[in-house]
Amino acid sequence: MTGGVLVVDKPAGPTSFEVVDRVRRLAGARKAGHTGTLDPMATGVLAVCLDEAVKLQQWLTEGDKSYEATVAFGSATDTEDAEGRVVATGDPGGLDADRVRAALPALTGWIEQVPPMFSAVRVGGRRLHAAARAGEAVHRAPRRVVVHALRLDGWEPARDGIARARLTVRCGKGTYVRTLAASLGAALGVPAHLEALRRTAAGPFTLEGAVPLAEVEALARAGALASRVVPPAAALVGMPEVRLAPEEVQALVHGRQVARRAPASLCRALDGDGRLVAVCGPDRTGERLAPLRVFAGRDPGEDRRGGEPDGRRPPAAGGRDGRSR
Repeated sequence: MTGGVLVVDKPAGPTSFEVVDRVRRLAGARKAGHTGTLDPMATGVLAVCLDEAVKLQQWLTEGDKSYEATVAFGSATDTEDAEGRVVATGDPGGLDADRVRAALPALTGWIEQVPPMFSAVRVGGRRLHAAARAGEAVHRAPRRVVVHALRLDGWEPARDGIARARLTVRCGKGTYVRTLAASLGAALGVPAHLEALRRTAAGPFTLEGAVPLAEVEALARAGALASRVVPPAAALVGMPEVRLAPEEVQALVHGRQVARRAPASLCRALDGDGRLVAVCGPDRTGERLAPLRVFAGRDPGEDRRGGEPDGRRPPAAGGRDGRSR
């Protein structure tokens, strides 16, 4: 298998699409995608899948995300973050750390969120941010998401009409942290928005293993970028593994099942050198290992989708999809 995952520490400013495209060109990859969008203002972990590793996206996007978030109380914006237009103001002078901390449990666990208008969610075949820029309001059905942890780490009392809370957030796929910020303000009766956001982890990837974008460019110039690319087998470290004999490798590569019990509903099938051959699951009898995606040779999954694997292309540039995915 060619390719792998480069974990980038995204800077504030560029879109996730722009970072992915830059990394693709620096790495000399034919294709690339990421495992969860960060808005332009956000920084932190952006896992970029290169070449054949784009096939991993459907599993890597399912992982939990962790963030450091700053919520500003005193104003709300149309985008729910600091890049938007102020649409409401209020006095945060009555807030304190205890009141903020007491409001957090109601936003923890399984909750419902209405996707913000400035997001890449499609409604009726059209992205919400396109409708928002045209001045249109679109009905959005609430979505069920999970917030595993929401902790107050710091509090700055009101000054010049703005109070700030620093939060740690750990959440599941599809959670909008900026919507959490707006909901926290609503719960406390003071308009609020997300002032800053830094992603500290996405699935198995953390800031400790992330490469700043400037360093990615320096490594590419030095011909050393490959040393920082995570091999596909390691990128799926959360899945149990099965080591294959050579004849089993050949069977899976050609889309055939092998006589092995799967250790879980999803597992990594590795060759003798520890390289990823396929993601597999049990067949109906539970006695055979069935390939779901093959990462060497013919992939039956591509046949079913006309040769275009899931998640191959990164989202369109300009989408304000600042959610954890």
